[in-house]
Amino acid sequence: MGAIIAIMLGISTLLGALALFGLLWGIKSRQFDDYSKFLDGTKFDSEDALNDAYNMEKRKEEILKKKSGGYRPPD
Repeated sequence: MGAIIAIMLGISTLLGALALFGLLWGIKSRQFDDYSKFLDGTKFDSEDALNDAYNMEKRKEEILKKKSGGYRPPD
């Protein structure tokens, strides 16, 4: 029983170390930096585009309400 716990602790420590190594490598190699994302988002979004996106979301909600309102499973 003790050997199983020791093996599980060893494997979990190894996997945690690999995950930490991968995270540190990603930060060091600047994998998570995306400075132009926010600038491009504000540059290309107009008021009409935002209104269209809002209307599409409302239509999706209405369709989902219609689909879920028709069928009720038996008790």
